Amino acid sequence: MTIAHRWLELLDEEDLAFLKRFVLASGSLKELAQAYAISYPTVRLRLDRLIAKIEVFDSQTSMSHFERTLRGLHVDGKVDLATLKTLLAAHRKESENHHARSDHDNLDSDARPLGRREQRQ
Repeated sequence: MTIAHRWLELLDEEDLAFLKRFVLASGSLKELAQAYAISYPTVRLRLDRLIAKIEVFDSQTSMSHFERTLRGLHVDGKVDLATLKTLLAAHRKESENHHARSDHDNLDSDARPLGRREQRQ
């Protein structure tokens, strides 16, 4: 799939099934409520969450797969805001530490003495 459709790949099976039913119901939330045997406000909430998830997945903002997944879980109500912030902060710190170690390792390899083979070249 193209990058423009990547958000579709990131939806889980439940979201895709809901989206399919929504389209087949011609966007009728009343019909969806009847099909799922739930109230109209519950269907509206489900649709609002799906819209928010698509916005996160379709965002042009650069974010890791981990962050995008975590934000999707938050939109679904599976991760509360405090947990989201805590996990994102820990992930960012880990990423910074990883990059700092990589940069340090690259500097060390640049500063190492040349081996005999490299000296002859």
